Amino acid sequence: MPPDTTPTPAGAALSEAAAEAEAARIIADAYRPAPAVPTSYRDTSPLPAHGDTPPVAQPGIPPMSQRAVDASRLMLTAGLATVPPGLVAIGILVASRQADPTVIGMICAAPAAVAVPVLALARLFTRAREAAPDTHHHHYDGPVYQDQRTTHTRTAGVWAKTDNHG
Repeated sequence: MPPDTTPTPAGAALSEAAAEAEAARIIADAYRPAPAVPTSYRDTSPLPAHGDTPPVAQPGIPPMSQRAVDASRLMLTAGLATVPPGLVAIGILVASRQADPTVIGMICAAPAAVAVPVLALARLFTRAREAAPDTHHHHYDGPVYQDQRTTHTRTAGVWAKTDNHG
């Protein structure tokens, strides 16, 4: 006669034969082979080219509205349209010896090195400031009254105090 495999109520005392049968049942349930029927499935068939499926972003230019595409093309065209007049202006300046070839070279290399043109422009402004005269000559015809005062204004909230020293 096969052993009894019905579960016993909790807390009931088992005989030795019943305990061995219960252990055999637990082991049989715990270590059974995997089921022959799969529990998940991946559909690898291609999706239809049209239908209710939402669009998926493709590699390359991101999806944009027609208005955005037109605006970006207009900006690219306008940017490219400035290149020939700029090259003509550089050619005229170099031919008339009014341009510094070093500065032009640094401006053309700006995408590769941004810091160098900035330093060159700073040096150019320093040279321009040194070239400017620092003395002023005024020529007057008739009586002239000159009033030279130093003005200091201090503000503290709403009130301001101005001191004029002559």
